[in-house]
Amino acid sequence: MTPLRAAQLLLQRMTAADHLIPFTEQTFARYRTAPHHQHIANQLERVERGEIDRLMLLIPPRHGKSELASRRFPAWYLGRHPERQFLSVSATADLATDFGRDVRNLINSVEYQRIFEDVRLAEDSQARGKWNTSAGGIYYALGIGGHLMGRGADVMLIDDPFSSMEDALSEQVRKTTWEWYTGTAYNRLQPGGAVVVINHRMHEDDLSGRLLAQQAAGGDKWTVVELPAISDAGEALWPEAYPLAALERIRSNTFPRFWSALYQQRPAPDDGTFFLASWLKPYITAPPRETLAVYGGSDYAVTADGGDFTVHVVVGIDPDGHMYLLDMWRKQAESKEWVEAFCALVKQWKPHEWAEEQGQINAALGPFIDEEQRKHQAFVYRSTFPTRHEKAIRARSIQGRMAVDGLYVPQYAGWMADLRSELLSFPAGKHDDIVDALGLIGQLLHRIGLGQKPEPKLVDQFASGYRSYQRSPANNDAVLTA
Repeated sequence: MTPLRAAQLLLQRMTAADHLIPFTEQTFARYRTAPHHQHIANQLERVERGEIDRLMLLIPPRHGKSELASRRFPAWYLGRHPERQFLSVSATADLATDFGRDVRNLINSVEYQRIFEDVRLAEDSQARGKWNTSAGGIYYALGIGGHLMGRGADVMLIDDPFSSMEDALSEQVRKTTWEWYTGTAYNRLQPGGAVVVINHRMHEDDLSGRLLAQQAAGGDKWTVVELPAISDAGEALWPEAYPLAALERIRSNTFPRFWSALYQQRPAPDDGTFFLASWLKPYITAPPRETLAVYGGSDYAVTADGGDFTVHVVVGIDPDGHMYLLDMWRKQAESKEWVEAFCALVKQWKPHEWAEEQGQINAALGPFIDEEQRKHQAFVYRSTFPTRHEKAIRARSIQGRMAVDGLYVPQYAGWMADLRSELLSFPAGKHDDIVDALGLIGQLLHRIGLGQKPEPKLVDQFASGYRSYQRSPANNDAVLTA
């Protein structure tokens, strides 16, 4: 080996000893680092350095969190602090033991020994789920609910506290998990000990949800890293492994509430306080277009990166006054993009009227919207409504209508998860732009007419030679034969 090559290898090993991603890449040759992995590793390194002691990482399923957090991080941490105690917690004892075996085997590997030459396992303590280092450190793995008498922790890492969605939806399982965390696990922390919770959200009241609620009430302050599978800008978190098309396929085959929680880290409550889940009535196929009175509404955002969404909604009213949400466009976008989207919806649905808010956005962009409407031949009368009162007050009109007749929503629309999450979380949720757009529709309702029942259809009776007028069976009218 040349002196240059020897120096390169020494530098690589020193870098791996200092940083989690180089360590992972050197001990796992097939590992491919994505930007979100680096982000996760940066936060875990802050825990190791003692900069933060409460870290919550919210990451979609199958995005590489366990490889980094539950296998590589404990081994790397104990390589740097072989005298400390590391507690690894998983949903079940079997899974925890599997992680313990992997970490133990990693420390015994040749690659590891080249990076941390002085770290060894104790000869008399090398069980899969519990082992000691020769420097007196301890690694202990257990499932939620496991016994911890006599154990301590400089770091307690909890990776996915619920083994299934069924468990997360169980109030009793959630209660048992919380009581174990607060009554048993938390009290095992050493002075200055750190807690890392890494999971995907499963329920508003899951462990992460309760910890955040406790924080709001004055409890531990958490550093929270929230990584949705699809960003607000519509980009995939890990496009090399889960491109946007693959994520959209998952979304279309998953219940909206599960997608919103597992993949977007935005669990909605089982029911809302302002809007109720029972008011959302799924449909497969909307009534014929000619039977509906169609209207639209928009909530405009100022900028593409200001945190708010521009939302356009299209609603159809049938002859009996039922509301059908026919279409929705929701994105953090520049004005040119959302104006073009508005024009496209107008041309597609040909609404009778469109509701929007008065204000600076409309005043500034009004001429541009007019120009684009003429350019695209997308004409509709735009009604403006003042932005007085609080959002909840402005949403009362659509709330009252939904309380009586509900809102029919397309069951398989890609945006259903966002709709459900926002409505059921309102007014305390992170976003309320959909509610604002629907609220504008609500303010239009007092002047909206009903849809039209079909006109009689002329039917040729070729078999008999007669001609007859026949009304649609949906109207329950008798068939009139001439």
